[in-house]
Amino acid sequence: MTQALIAFGGNVGDARATIAAGIAAFCDGRAATLVRRSADYRTPPWGVEDQPPFVNACIVAETDLAPRDLLAHAQAVERRFGRDRSCETHWGPRTLDIDLIAFGDLALDEPGLVLPHPRLFERAFVLVPLAEIAADAVIAGRRIGDAAAAIARTGIARLAP
Repeated sequence: MTQALIAFGGNVGDARATIAAGIAAFCDGRAATLVRRSADYRTPPWGVEDQPPFVNACIVAETDLAPRDLLAHAQAVERRFGRDRSCETHWGPRTLDIDLIAFGDLALDEPGLVLPHPRLFERAFVLVPLAEIAADAVIAGRRIGDAAAAIARTGIARLAP
């Protein structure tokens, strides 16, 4: 089993309910098993700023799948919740976004899949919830808790359960 760090986000419809259902679908006991889940966080949009705020959460999951198969599973879950990558604006509104952040200590750079996630250390909306559940994890030589402490958290709020 490999531990994978996964980020979930969305800002269309009831994003909290969609993320909760998306995590349950992703961690179906066959493709992946949930180990830990962060709280939900309200976060400002990133990239395209003229859109509603997002809800973001992160999980630690265990899987026997290969990285590419786990990515295919993530994208199938996104589609199940209404995401159509072929007709959306890059970094725009979406029902559910699932990103593979890290896959064990694997470093991979292939078309369509880079691990660890290449923009991880630029994104407070991933680092803050990830630090809640995996502060001591080291990715690309950096401790997640340290990276989260060093990034601006403007507009990020932990949501009540």
